[in-house]
Amino acid sequence: MKNKLAGQGINLAKKGLLFQIITALVILVIAAVAGGSHSAMSAAAGALVSIIPTLVFSAFAFRYAGASKNALVARSFSQGSKLKLALTIILFVVTFAGLGAAPLEVFVAFVITTASHALAMFQYGAK
Repeated sequence: MKNKLAGQGINLAKKGLLFQIITALVILVIAAVAGGSHSAMSAAAGALVSIIPTLVFSAFAFRYAGASKNALVARSFSQGSKLKLALTIILFVVTFAGLGAAPLEVFVAFVITTASHALAMFQYGAK
């Protein structure tokens, strides 16, 4: 039986990730038109540096729910946020060292994609 509280959190996380992906696609198109394929690749890398860790954190964050599993919820959130930070750092290293991406496009895409997720949480979480 699925926990209703966890289900609500998962639905909210899915909406946030969908909004993040749509935002990333818009950024990718703008970067491709404005700067060509290298800019588009750099923007895609920056967006993925935001999306992948958020996806991993969401998987950890909503494994448990409810007052009876308070310790599990706290531990899962803690593990998820630590993994998110580590994964973000690793993905930035891969992006710059491995792909040779343009820093401006990477950081702009990362910031906008991350902000879009936060804004989606405010929008959908208030309902």
